[in-house]
Amino acid sequence: MGVRRLADIPGFSIDRVAAAAGDDPDVLRLENLDTDLAPPAGVVEATAAAVGEDAANSWLPFTGRDDLKDAVAAFVERRGGPRYDGRREIVITSGQGDAMLDALFCLTDPGDEVVLTDPTYAGMLNRVRLVGAVPRLVPLHVVAGHWRLDLDRLRAAITGRTRVVFVNNPSFPSGWVASDEEWDAIAGICREHDVRLLYWADFESVLFDGRPLRHPAALPGMRDRTVTIGSPLEKRMIAWRVGWVVAPGDLVNDVSRVHIYNGLVASGFAQVGARVALGEPDSGQAAANAEWERRRDETVRQLAGLPVVSAAGGWSLLLDTAAMGVDCGELSARLLEQQVAATPMRGWGGEVADRHLRFVFSNEPVERIALLGERLRRAL
Repeated sequence: MGVRRLADIPGFSIDRVAAAAGDDPDVLRLENLDTDLAPPAGVVEATAAAVGEDAANSWLPFTGRDDLKDAVAAFVERRGGPRYDGRREIVITSGQGDAMLDALFCLTDPGDEVVLTDPTYAGMLNRVRLVGAVPRLVPLHVVAGHWRLDLDRLRAAITGRTRVVFVNNPSFPSGWVASDEEWDAIAGICREHDVRLLYWADFESVLFDGRPLRHPAALPGMRDRTVTIGSPLEKRMIAWRVGWVVAPGDLVNDVSRVHIYNGLVASGFAQVGARVALGEPDSGQAAANAEWERRRDETVRQLAGLPVVSAAGGWSLLLDTAAMGVDCGELSARLLEQQVAATPMRGWGGEVADRHLRFVFSNEPVERIALLGERLRRAL
């Protein structure tokens, strides 16, 4: 007998596409949020050196190393965020998934409502459900070739039970980057209705076409309303499984308690590597972004003439298969026959997500992405 908690939570779909693709080297791997760009060299060396240290092989400290907390606080401030006390307002977690769940447990009670975009990351949407809260979806729509948040629908989504607006930016899977107007509207709603902003910041500096980074906690009145979730994902450190929650003021006490019973402690040697990564110069990030932007541009070129929206940031973009009269799951299956792995977005939101197929462009070089157009058109 299944529990009601899991009734509306589907499987992830990425793993099914990946399993079907197997290990055939000719398959274009556009289904999973990986990248073949290496982590910073100093990170690998520091992590390897820490593996043999006794202090890096411990349950303690439960909420993370002080030196990493300090590094996170400095990292946030360097990105234009407010100043936080690392040792008093930050909890280190075992990746961004733990961080999301920790924060949601502390910000909501069962039956409370959480506002998210449609489409959104399935891991955000379904963690809202796991804690017993209720997702309220606000559509992204296409304006002049870019994703934009429907601000009228955003305002209409707020009710007396709304406790959190949960946003990641750049947004995964769409590549939406919030404009100044959109951030101001989100912040205004949070202030007016006494709502928290839960901000997933993993890709915040992976921005294309010269877009500036804007940290929402720096907006007027938002420092203590914003709970920031982060990890060194943009540093290409996928398997390190280290994350953090910036939990301002007394909220850190609740997040600490939840984390001790949820994730307990992140790997000590991975924390050492993460600390080094956060101190890396911004030039390394700029070089990675330039390569991902080239790959985005080639992906868009390969999909020319089809209903695709270019990503303003992040590692993936979406194709509207419904506009072509094809179900997203059906096209994913056809593409596998043509040696392309791409993930259908059914379950990654509501009616907007259900129309789309996702292409992750961060994990294949431009020369291989150049094979996409011919294979896709054969599938169609």
